[in-house]
Amino acid sequence: MGIALRTEKLTKRFDRLVAVDGIDLEVREGEVFGFLGPNGAGKTTTLRLVCALIAPTSGTAEVAGYRLGVDDAKIRAAVGILTEQPGLYERQSAWENLVFYATLYGLPTAVAAKQAERYLRLMGLWERRQEPTATFSRGMKQKMAIARAALHEPRILFLDEPTTGLDPDAAKTVRDFIVALRGEGRTVFLCTHNLDEADRLCDRIAFFRHKVIRIDSPDELRAELYGRATEIRLLPAPRPEDLARVRAVAGVREARFENGSIIVASTDPLRTNPLLVRALVEGGAEIAYVTERRARLEDVYLRIVEEVVEGGEAPLGPPR
Repeated sequence: MGIALRTEKLTKRFDRLVAVDGIDLEVREGEVFGFLGPNGAGKTTTLRLVCALIAPTSGTAEVAGYRLGVDDAKIRAAVGILTEQPGLYERQSAWENLVFYATLYGLPTAVAAKQAERYLRLMGLWERRQEPTATFSRGMKQKMAIARAALHEPRILFLDEPTTGLDPDAAKTVRDFIVALRGEGRTVFLCTHNLDEADRLCDRIAFFRHKVIRIDSPDELRAELYGRATEIRLLPAPRPEDLARVRAVAGVREARFENGSIIVASTDPLRTNPLLVRALVEGGAEIAYVTERRARLEDVYLRIVEEVVEGGEAPLGPPR
C-alpha cells in the first residue's frame, strides 16, 4: 500500500501563536484517515496546509506524489476539499453548479455532465437537480459541496466536518458515500470531532491538538489503554465458583462480577474465550451470551488528551 500523504515537521504560526506544531503524518492510499481534535485544535489549518491553500511556516509535505511549495498547482488539481462553507452559486441549479465546477476542474463537457449526474444520484439530489440551490436546506447544500469536491475523482478527498449540523438521513447519506469511496480504493482524510462517526468509518485515527498526540486504529487504541475484555452473561446470575473457574483459565489477566455478568480481561480473547466457555459449561453454568466489551472511543480520546494536557505537551493556540 502506497503513501497518499506524508508530512515532516509541518508547522504553521500566526504571529507568536502556533496553530500546527511540527506534525509528522503518513496517510496510506485507500484508507479513511480520521483527524480528531477539539474545536480550535488546528484541524482546519492543517487541512488548508496540505491542500496548498496556505503556505507553511516551516516543514515539508508530499501530497498525492507532489511536493508542497514546489508543485502546489498540481496538488490542488489532485485533491478534493470540502471546506467550512459550501461555496455554491445559489441562483444556479444543482445541475448547473456541478457541471460548471466540473469544467473548472478541466473535465470535457460530456464527462462533466456524466459526473454531475453520478454524484447528484449518489447524494440523493437527482430529482432536485433543476432547482436553484438557494432553495436547498443546509443538509442538501452540504451534500452538494461534497459532490463538488469529488467530481474530478481526486486522489485524496479532504472532508472538514462533513456531517456537522446534518439531520440523521443526510448524515447517513454522507457516511455511506465515504464507505463507498473506501470500497473503490479512494483515500479520504476526515477532519472531525465526532468520535462515534470516526469510530465507525476510520481505518486509523490521529488524535490532534496542535500536534499529533497518537495515531493508530480505534481498536488498537482501545486495547492499548483498556486491554481486550469479554463479557459473559450467565443464567441465572453467576456464582462465586463460576468466577473461580474463569480465573483459573490460562491467559486470563483479570475477572470480576459486573451487573450480573462476568467481565474477563485476557491477553488473547480469540484463544481464551473458547476455554472460558468450556470451563463454565463443564461447571454447570448456563451461558446466555458471550460478547466483546469495547471501551468507547470517547473514553480513549479523553484519557489520552487529559494525559497530554496534564503533561503540558500541547499548549492551546489560536481558534482556527
